[in-house]
Amino acid sequence: MSVCRRKSALGLWAGLLLLALGLPARAEVCATDDADRQVCLPTPAARIAALSPGATELVYAAGAGNKVVAVVDYSNYPPAAQDVPSLGSHTRIDVERLVALHPTLVIGWVTGNPPEQLETIEALGIPVFYVEPRSFEGVASAIERLGTLAGTADEANREARRFREGMAEIRKRYAHRAPVRVFYQVWDKPLMTINDTHLIGKVLTVCGGVNVFGDLERLVPRIGDASVLAADPEAILAGGMGEENRDWLTHWAQYPDLTAVTRDNLFFVPPSLIQRPTPRLLEGSRLFCEKLEDARARR
Repeated sequence: MSVCRRKSALGLWAGLLLLALGLPARAEVCATDDADRQVCLPTPAARIAALSPGATELVYAAGAGNKVVAVVDYSNYPPAAQDVPSLGSHTRIDVERLVALHPTLVIGWVTGNPPEQLETIEALGIPVFYVEPRSFEGVASAIERLGTLAGTADEANREARRFREGMAEIRKRYAHRAPVRVFYQVWDKPLMTINDTHLIGKVLTVCGGVNVFGDLERLVPRIGDASVLAADPEAILAGGMGEENRDWLTHWAQYPDLTAVTRDNLFFVPPSLIQRPTPRLLEGSRLFCEKLEDARARR
């Protein structure tokens, strides 16, 4: 090869190398989930399946709602989620239908989805990111991490900041108010409550409430009417089988000597505002705090 031709070839290779170096690298995106597993994707998720109503809300909050291709029953918020195909109950997922939708990321529920089904999904080569926030910071962090995986970090970070600032404002306003002894009913048959470790228990604390069953070991303990009567809470808060169903509260009216009944401190809180670890917990917390303020005013 002549000197001229050799110089020409070297110049061509040098040009191609510089061009290659100038192209943006397609780095994978990674985040650690709530099961303490690092999940990495070659590119941001373009098709997301959310396997709990809470996971659905978190994905939308992270700015990735337009990437959601599948949800499960009762994923009713935001309203746009109701138009997304459902894969059935969070306790029994239609895996075949899920696979047919070709998701590039599945958002699983740590303690709510059947482990064997999530393992099957992963065995099929579909990445699973587990979520189950147990603290206010956990909610904000989950939004940020989902934003990272979906390529919507800017919007996710803004929403996480809004949530953090809102919870800090509530804590500053209510945490040092006069204590109110509270029973929160999470289910009716069997009768169930929450302890102080539960996220709802943390909401009660922020509002200046004292959970009468806060010291119980189980996160969601089963109790009985006799236990509630013995604890004699000053206020009872409950959701119910639906967003407007107060039947769980009317049950306690049969006990007129209960302090919460005597003072008319039977308060309804729409369950989706307080029982899902999502940004709407901010709205639910404000409502909780307002109810406890009513209880203080009735002393």
